[in-house]
Amino acid sequence: MITNIFTTSVNNLKALKMVLDFKNFPKLTTERLVLRNIEKTDADLIHQLRSDEIVNAFVGRDNSSTVEKAKDYILKIQNLIHQNECIYWVISLKENNDLIGCICLWNFDPENEIVEIGYEMQPAFQGRGIMGEAIKKTITYAFEEIKAKMITAFPSSDNIHSVALLKKLNFEPEDKKYNNTHKNIKNLVTYTLKNKTIVY
Repeated sequence: MITNIFTTSVNNLKALKMVLDFKNFPKLTTERLVLRNIEKTDADLIHQLRSDEIVNAFVGRDNSSTVEKAKDYILKIQNLIHQNECIYWVISLKENNDLIGCICLWNFDPENEIVEIGYEMQPAFQGRGIMGEAIKKTITYAFEEIKAKMITAFPSSDNIHSVALLKKLNFEPEDKKYNNTHKNIKNLVTYTLKNKTIVY
């Protein structure tokens, strides 16, 4: 009888898989921030973010952004969210709805219960602990709501601030590439964070 109960419990644990359902968009808040859905009215600030040469260099993106391309990008993201292929938040301050950065979970690997995190921020708001605050909230969502077992990140080693932030949040460097789809990032490195929640 004990063996049967144990076997059932193990099978139930094996059956747990990631929850990828974003039809009811998960708006998140922190002490200073609101992580909200992307909107058409964000086009100008998306264009501004995707036009920054320093940000683009670190993420392997060219500098050909226009407002029209930003509108197309917003539509693309909205469609991906609707199809449960990514969850993408605009980062804004509580006192102002304007976009100051973005953070997402994507590149889902349901079989291995892995998600990738990506993020970028307007240079004027860097160095104030804002991205760390947003990442912490996103990590909690990935582990508690999506039920991921691991989060991957693929920064450029040249982006010393991003790498330092990941290390501060207990991400660890790895040689394994996992499901890495990045092609244009120079000096790409792999960092992972495992869910250390103990299942009794």
